[in-house]
Amino acid sequence: MSLRIPLRPLTRILDARARGENPDNVEKENLRLRHEAGRDKMRVRAESRLLLVAICFILAFGAVGTRMAALATSAPTEPRIVAQGPTIMNTRADITDRHGRIMATNFATNALYAHPQDMIYPRTAAEGLAAIFPDMDADELHRRFTSGARFIWLQRYISPEQEQQVHDLGEPGLLFGPREMRLYPNGPIAAHIMGGARFGEEAVNAAEVIGIAGVEARFDEELRDPSRVDPLMLSLDLTVQAAVEEVLAGGMALLGARGAAAVLMDIHTGEVISMASLPDFDPNARPRPLLEGDQADSPLFNRAVQGVYELGSVFKTFTIAQALELNLYSPYDMIDTTGPLRMAGFSISDYSDPGPELSVADVLIHSSNIGTARIARAIGGERQQAFLDELGLLAPTGVELIEAQSSRPLLPPRWGELATMTISYGHGLSTSPLHLASAYSTMVNGGTEITPTLLRRDEPQNGRRIISEATSGAIRALLRAVVTDGTASFGEVDGYFVGGKTGTADLPRPQGGYYEDRNLNTFASAFPMTDPQYVLIVTLQEAEELSGPQPRRTAGWTAVPVAAEIIRRAAPLLGLRPDVEHPLGLQLSSTSN
Repeated sequence: MSLRIPLRPLTRILDARARGENPDNVEKENLRLRHEAGRDKMRVRAESRLLLVAICFILAFGAVGTRMAALATSAPTEPRIVAQGPTIMNTRADITDRHGRIMATNFATNALYAHPQDMIYPRTAAEGLAAIFPDMDADELHRRFTSGARFIWLQRYISPEQEQQVHDLGEPGLLFGPREMRLYPNGPIAAHIMGGARFGEEAVNAAEVIGIAGVEARFDEELRDPSRVDPLMLSLDLTVQAAVEEVLAGGMALLGARGAAAVLMDIHTGEVISMASLPDFDPNARPRPLLEGDQADSPLFNRAVQGVYELGSVFKTFTIAQALELNLYSPYDMIDTTGPLRMAGFSISDYSDPGPELSVADVLIHSSNIGTARIARAIGGERQQAFLDELGLLAPTGVELIEAQSSRPLLPPRWGELATMTISYGHGLSTSPLHLASAYSTMVNGGTEITPTLLRRDEPQNGRRIISEATSGAIRALLRAVVTDGTASFGEVDGYFVGGKTGTADLPRPQGGYYEDRNLNTFASAFPMTDPQYVLIVTLQEAEELSGPQPRRTAGWTAVPVAAEIIRRAAPLLGLRPDVEHPLGLQLSSTSN
């Protein structure tokens, strides 16, 4: 309970009356003193508050000044908007050829999107975008801009010129999001090996790039590794690849072929120096897969890897090599070639009458089906199948392409005597040109197993031995003789001693049987045969040479000249000097072992 302070103390009032003064003045004086005391107290409080405010202002302006000074003395940077959510990994390593030349890299660009709620003139923006992007419709854009949507993707990526044109529209509702897109600076060169890439997970300020085919898909995880510093170096030689594709395209056009493929491979390291498939595509604008019909009609189809075909007489080399390796025959032993040879209701005949008998060497040089079938019968189906399996012709190649995993050779349902005889000259078993390149490498490299690779390697593979060095030497001599004296006479290239084997196979009908006027022509070659370094496989589908009175559809008239021109162009690029003094120096021995 507070005590009330009286305004008129009794003692002072009595004293004032005794002195004859007015007692009311005592009350006024008391009020004055109390007011002065309260005013002094409030002044002290106000001064304290003003001091506190002054200190806060000084601190705030000091912080701002310090920050301004720091910004003025530092390098300018663009402000960034921090996006919430998981981080998108948008890094991807480059891909180069064996000499470090760029085959795939990243290109900084922008995506285009819209915030319709921020637009001032939706109709003008729609018309401006339609003028910049021909695939856009102004009416459809205006409908989307006025639909109430708050976010609209317009383009996944745009060029710098398009970005400037959109910027010039001056519409605040049109925005750009940074992107790194995959760029293939060489266009369609090595398209089937590169494969292609697309955007995966996307956000406004970032997008991941993922491989969808070729080496981009096969090495997708490695290429997206943010810790990776070095590019992925392939075994390809970009200049050789360009030359091979140019010659192959010219031959395909000249001969009216439906498709073509070529594989150039180092026979010691297994490196694929060049691999081409035509028709091709530009991975910068990868077409859509076919949804119906034959996938082989799509430019995305890799004929060198995915295409499995009956390759014809190029298989005769394997039959002769096995016969020599097993010491069943020598190159000079005579084989009965009278025909036709009938087996289980089927007739085996030769393209031309070889006479009553040929030597084993001439069976290969002059490509006798009957002679090869009789040699295969002596080998037997079980041993033939095991030998072809050792050569890698009965399983996927294992090359570093995502498509190779599904490219399995087509085997006969029953490997009986008839299948043994037809497979000996390349019918009844379907493999790819890449399979053939690997097997021919073994034939001419001294007899060791080779696995094709698209990655650069500088050391020989030194695989397990399949045939002896003596057998491999005999095969080299025979393949050289096919060019000098046999069915591949158009394959000669001065200074490079080309050897090889032709193969002309009738194409199968979808309903069964074979076409009489449609062929797959193949030339399996190696060079230089004095010291083999490379194998070249060239395949043409439905090619015709029309300079004579009748169309010529054999490999000797179609695939062989194309392969010879590829060797003529590619050999100097590979660092091989023409040998103008070296004698042929390839002699057959009487025995292979």
